[in-house]
Amino acid sequence: MTQEEIDALINSGGAGGDVDSPGAGDEGAAPAPVEINEADFPDLDAPSTASTAKGGPSPLDPKMELLYDLQLPVSIELGRTNMLIRDILRMGRGYVVEFDKLASEPVDLLVNGKKIAEGEVVVIDKHFGIRITTLIDPADRIKIGGKR
Repeated sequence: MTQEEIDALINSGGAGGDVDSPGAGDEGAAPAPVEINEADFPDLDAPSTASTAKGGPSPLDPKMELLYDLQLPVSIELGRTNMLIRDILRMGRGYVVEFDKLASEPVDLLVNGKKIAEGEVVVIDKHFGIRITTLIDPADRIKIGGKR
């Protein structure tokens, strides 16, 4: 490659890579126009379609509007245990029931008796709450059903 050919490539923007391409040997020829398009980003305020692609309708889906006013029981399960009737009948003030979970383990969030999440207990203005740490995948919720 000669110096003139290298200069021609540099002046043409280096596009093509072929020395015999049109305009490669033309000194002073105008470079080919380059089309520049604006970047198109999704609106951050709009609900994304990613939630529908990952296994279900968006929580704001108009098709679900009839269900929005339904109430379901939501509970937190600290743990479980089995006790003899004799021990249950002996319970009194100050009796301690030991559960199968450690204090450091996450508690289960149950909606309508089905586990949908795990979290840690928090206290907000003298009220208990739960900070969600793990959501159960919707496909796994279907597999588990009511079993825990």
